[in-house]
Amino acid sequence: MSDTLKPPAPSLQIQLDEDVAQGRYANMAMVDHSPTEFTLDFIYVFPQQPRAKVFSRIITNPQHMKRLVQAMQENLVRYEAKYGPIVLREDDRRH
Repeated sequence: MSDTLKPPAPSLQIQLDEDVAQGRYANMAMVDHSPTEFTLDFIYVFPQQPRAKVFSRIITNPQHMKRLVQAMQENLVRYEAKYGPIVLREDDRRH
């Protein structure tokens, strides 16, 4: 067995532009997929209006999508442990 040290992993510097940092509100999301990609559309449905606008579209591969879903599940568990359960109304369960 070798006693050589492994080089440290390079650090990743992530840039966050000011307009992106402010975020966008979405009250609806749609998910679609092909054999090689998942597409997530984040949408704002205007109250009492027959229109909606896609504000952001993310396209990613299946492996990253699975990691994203796992991270979201872990964070929902932490959120509910801290703030209490999130109750969904029957109307909120549209697909």
